[in-house]
Amino acid sequence: MPDKFTAMSSELYDYLVNRRSERDPILAELAKETAATLGPVSMMQIAPEQGAFMTLLARAIGARSAIEVGTFTGYSALALARGLPDDGRLLCCDINDEWTGIARRYWQKAGVDHKIELRLGPALDTLRSLPAATRFDIAFIDADKPNYRNYYEEILARLRPNGLLLFDNVLWMGQVLDTASSDESTQAIQQLNDFLPTDRRVEVVMLAISDGLTIVRKRADAEA
Repeated sequence: MPDKFTAMSSELYDYLVNRRSERDPILAELAKETAATLGPVSMMQIAPEQGAFMTLLARAIGARSAIEVGTFTGYSALALARGLPDDGRLLCCDINDEWTGIARRYWQKAGVDHKIELRLGPALDTLRSLPAATRFDIAFIDADKPNYRNYYEEILARLRPNGLLLFDNVLWMGQVLDTASSDESTQAIQQLNDFLPTDRRVEVVMLAISDGLTIVRKRADAEA
């Protein structure tokens, strides 16, 4: 079977990004400020087509309750919040008050701040403090890679049947192919990527969006 992918050039990427319906000037402004303020660190922000995709997914499944682990300056949270109804709720977990301070300003500017609760502190502590009966419709994990599996288990237990869980950076800039790597984050992503397709509680697809995006659906008969 021939390779079924198109190699991306800068010109082709611009073509792709410019042909989406979700064109949010506030998201564009946030991306610009993040780059100007934080410089190279701004690469942690998700890509615009990924944000539009996440908004679309949230709307498509009728999500009302969402959770995000790793908020940075708030781009992904704003994208998810845009996909929730006016009475929807998004719980954001992060540890950086400075970066999330930028996020708060833009959530307010976009008129979605009433949908978002930000909890500062170790995300695992936040997740483990949630009542067992908590149920989320959609989740996004984009934080410290060694804890990806721990975040997964805590959130999966609180994800509704047929709910979606998204992992960012699963291609790790191609380093997932380096089986000799001793880097803790690389090894954590490799192990997660190998584990997820074997987990009978879910079904999984990995997409070449930005630095790789894995989408997990919790099976209706799953026990977590």
